[in-house]
Amino acid sequence: MRTLVFTVPSEYQDRKVLHYLRGCAGLSSRIIRNLKTYDDGILRNGEPVRTIDRLCAGDVLTVNLPDDPAEQLPPMPDPPFLEGELPEVLFEDEDLLIVNKPGTMAVHPSHNHQGDTLANWITFHRAQEGRDPVMFRAVGRLDKGTSGVVVCALNAYAADRLQRGVEKEYLAVPSARLEGGGTIDAPIFRPDPIITLRVVDERGDRAVTHWEALETFEDRTLCRVWLETGRTHQIRVHFASIGAPLVGDTLYGTPSEEIARHALHCARAELTHPVTGERILVEAPLPQDLSDLLKR
Repeated sequence: MRTLVFTVPSEYQDRKVLHYLRGCAGLSSRIIRNLKTYDDGILRNGEPVRTIDRLCAGDVLTVNLPDDPAEQLPPMPDPPFLEGELPEVLFEDEDLLIVNKPGTMAVHPSHNHQGDTLANWITFHRAQEGRDPVMFRAVGRLDKGTSGVVVCALNAYAADRLQRGVEKEYLAVPSARLEGGGTIDAPIFRPDPIITLRVVDERGDRAVTHWEALETFEDRTLCRVWLETGRTHQIRVHFASIGAPLVGDTLYGTPSEEIARHALHCARAELTHPVTGERILVEAPLPQDLSDLLKR
């Protein structure tokens, strides 16, 4: 159980507990409804309190976030999975786990990936540290073939506070010689709900990708990429739409003998800690397969 403690400021004098929890504390309606089902979910100065009760400046509100339901906890990974390349921990505390994910690893369990995902690894990692398992809450997912920074919230409060609050920067290798930089502002549409393929189409949702060429080669370019929107496959679709699909992207381009995945890496993430307010910056170095790709 994660416990959060807040001291009520003077501007919330004589206001309802609910107003403070929704406003200053930033708890969602869903979390508050859940807390109200527990006798010790919300305490004022150590005693149970109703959300309609009035506050005094200096009151101490304690919020006890319940443990995640057992049926929502990812299982331990398959033993062979632990023999492969595993994530590197970049930051960890009671509320966040930020890792550098290998490009070969899926993030979420699915029909094809039951015991070999980042979610399974986190269950293993926490068991190794003597900690309880948690429900998997990735804040902005990466495709299986994309390596780099993944931010995981370890409780519902942290997940709510982080939505759309993570600034990411990517390194990509499009299969064309590109100069300078630019912006791709083109809507992305999913023509068939059964398959994952996306296309640039006016029927889609607005998507904006910014890019800057860092290093140019005869048939490829190392680009820094940052997004205004977060559509599925956005970087891959947008570069393919300008005739420069990422090297190794078998869905939007062609297979490559030089790399076994699409050449995309989340190199940097910056965020405000959901509880402490601390500004956090993490970086993941270019992985070996992408580094080798730029030497050829």
